Amino acid sequence: MLIGFSVGNYRSFKDVVTLSMVAAEDAYGNDELDKNNVFKVNQQFSLLKSAAIYGANASGKSNLILAFNFMRRFVMNSAKLQITDKIDVEPFRLSTETVDKPSFFEIVFQLKNKTYRYGFEVTQKRVVSEWLFCTPRSRETKIFNRQGDKIEYSKNIEQGNILRGLTKKNTLFLSLAAQFNNSLAVEIVSWFSHLGVVSGLDVELLKAITLEHLSNRQDLIDDVTKLIKKLDLSIDNLNLEIESRKISLDSLPQDLPDVVRNIISHSSGEIKSATIKTYHPKYDSTGKMIELEIFDMDNHESDGTKKILALSAPILDTLQRGEVLVIDELDARLHPLMTRSIIELFNSQKTNPKNAQLIFTTHDINLLSHKFLRRDQIWFTEKNHQGATDLYSLVEFADINNNNTFEKDYIQGRYGAIPFIGDLSTIIGN
Repeated sequence: MLIGFSVGNYRSFKDVVTLSMVAAEDAYGNDELDKNNVFKVNQQFSLLKSAAIYGANASGKSNLILAFNFMRRFVMNSAKLQITDKIDVEPFRLSTETVDKPSFFEIVFQLKNKTYRYGFEVTQKRVVSEWLFCTPRSRETKIFNRQGDKIEYSKNIEQGNILRGLTKKNTLFLSLAAQFNNSLAVEIVSWFSHLGVVSGLDVELLKAITLEHLSNRQDLIDDVTKLIKKLDLSIDNLNLEIESRKISLDSLPQDLPDVVRNIISHSSGEIKSATIKTYHPKYDSTGKMIELEIFDMDNHESDGTKKILALSAPILDTLQRGEVLVIDELDARLHPLMTRSIIELFNSQKTNPKNAQLIFTTHDINLLSHKFLRRDQIWFTEKNHQGATDLYSLVEFADINNNNTFEKDYIQGRYGAIPFIGDLSTIIGN
């Protein structure tokens, strides 16, 4: 369960900003939202099941998703770096204040009824600091704290002296500890590995992830088929034919996304290709269905249908496992009612009994309703005049109540986070 994520001096984020999934006490919209859109954690506080992030183009929405992805990848892969490898972090470049300063990443999450706070500061050359704290009940305790090459650790870190001596300047102590099978480090790195971060624009990459999910799980194929049928895509059934072939990791393109490289690596060097057939009802002249016509997904279905299929497995798998899914541009190529239906899967006690969480960026203003999202579920990104992104929630506006029309107020600029478009009539001369 995600409690909060913070990032600073990364891409368009100059100062540290925080996306909080903690439900605000004064953000209640109606009893139905409060019952479905939030859940209790150890009877101590409530968390949100979903969060929507709005903002103008180039305001920094996607950079927040990239920050999630960078932290996830670095935790999982930093132990594999050679001592001469650079860390592929990109600091904020539009200020002299951030030159040679480290980028900041911190995440707070629940794991086995304990709250963990883990983070690090990095430059392209080294890990500047790293920390892990745990709150088993009410008091936070230190698991380890690193400042440069100095690492202090508690008894929870087995083989601490050995690990401290082997930790390279560009390697996370947590990642190395997991490589040495430290039980706590393995659990935390595993949590990161199950943090889903995807782009709603890269359908081919989504498809590869979906095929990996579906390849060994008939139950998930059945659930995906049910979802496709429920979304009124005129599809009666799906047939998935997967063919595997061996491939050398060395032969893969250098610019291949890490997520695809990891999928191939974890599948013993096998790459999967699939032919997906869709079955549509065929009718006679009286309107009676007589048979099913077979279509090829890639050649005959719409871009929206392809995206729904590509998203379906990560969404359903996240719901089934009670994990966290972060999606950039969720609404791209989708009808507003389909986008809404996907979010409703998470904002529901019935379809989300394990309290999975969805974080997504969107331009879909139809979702801006106090009858659908609580104020603390609505977030905005906006750049200041120096090009730095701020991140803030609708709940921060003290004069907003549930009688306001969120959609209308947003378009009119009351909350910021919209583009200011000049007079386009001057572009083309008379």
